[in-house]
Amino acid sequence: MKIVRSKEFRADRAWGALDIAKMNGITTRLHWTDQPYRWHVNDGEEVFAVLDGQVEMRYREGGEERRVMLGAGDVFFAGVGCEHVAHPQGEARILVVEKEGSV
Repeated sequence: MKIVRSKEFRADRAWGALDIAKMNGITTRLHWTDQPYRWHVNDGEEVFAVLDGQVEMRYREGGEERRVMLGAGDVFFAGVGCEHVAHPQGEARILVVEKEGSV
């Protein structure tokens, strides 16, 4: 049993993470950040849920860059091959569920 109070979590660096669970090759991690990540494509699917703050998610679809603003409670699903990058607007806490060892 584990209880995580996400609003109290702060990492010592951007995109620092707290491992919450590893289940059948899938990891669930809580990230804290105040800096953008980098453009990337995961080697599997990814669920990206904003728990606190706002994040501008940029992604490429059909060769075009698109942007969507995500707030607390919003979820972004990146399917296989979806190139994307997260740009927090200030501090944000994000729950990420993905294949273990993914970027």
